[in-house]
Amino acid sequence: MEQTRGLAYERRRSTALTVVFTVVCIVFVIPVLMVVINSFKLNTFVKTDTFALPTGEMWAGVQNFTKGVTFGNYPFWNSAWYSVVVTVLSTGLILLFTSMAAWYIARVNSLICKVIYYLCVFSMVVPFQMVMYSLSRTADSLKLNTPWTITVVYLGFGAGLAIFMFTGFVKSIPLEIEEASSIDGCNTVRMFFSVVFPMLKPTLISVGILEIMWIWNDYLLPYLVLDINVYRTIPIHIQYLKGSYGTVDLGATMALILMSIIPVIIFYLACQKYIIKGVAAGAVKG
Repeated sequence: MEQTRGLAYERRRSTALTVVFTVVCIVFVIPVLMVVINSFKLNTFVKTDTFALPTGEMWAGVQNFTKGVTFGNYPFWNSAWYSVVVTVLSTGLILLFTSMAAWYIARVNSLICKVIYYLCVFSMVVPFQMVMYSLSRTADSLKLNTPWTITVVYLGFGAGLAIFMFTGFVKSIPLEIEEASSIDGCNTVRMFFSVVFPMLKPTLISVGILEIMWIWNDYLLPYLVLDINVYRTIPIHIQYLKGSYGTVDLGATMALILMSIIPVIIFYLACQKYIIKGVAAGAVKG
């Protein structure tokens, strides 16, 4: 009897959770769906029939995409290139330096290392808006206002989450493996890159995915740091997609938004299993 009640309770609980998560998924998907629908509409109908399907006279086809790429006095493909440069270089720096820092923190485990670790964890809860003005002035004075140097700023902001996840995973690696490599003649640098770094692959992939999604979609930091008259990432390019007298072609804007989110969606769907593995591996021992 008790077992039957328990099974019935579990079924009701499972059904309730399914309904709740379905509603949450729908709420998150609706904005993306609206972008997809309106990217194929003529500009007039985007404003007047926002939630209608692009049929009949509303249909714009690829016209919005062509217009979005060629619209304005700043080339879209330049913005796409700068977004790729910033995202790839920043993610590479974050993965390299934070993995080394996390390994040192986990293995040395001194008071200074603990202080550094908790400072990195604390940085995860500090809102960017608290430091954005002083940061932008500092970055400008240090000439970090190009796509190649802004990576240093991203390294500082991305280090907190990365070190937190890497440290948890490093603690799960048996110390005997490193001791054996040391006996075989590996120095510290070779030990890390030949033994430890390959074992960090699950966390490297998961951290890399999270950092790529954040940096690719980031608007505020590049807007404050970069010289936007010379360098624009895709979010900044979309923000400045205006015609004469400040008019905005919403159809072309929606088309560019869709073009910017498609690579991230494909990338995430292809790699989402690594996020779960990496987070689980790093969180258990962290």
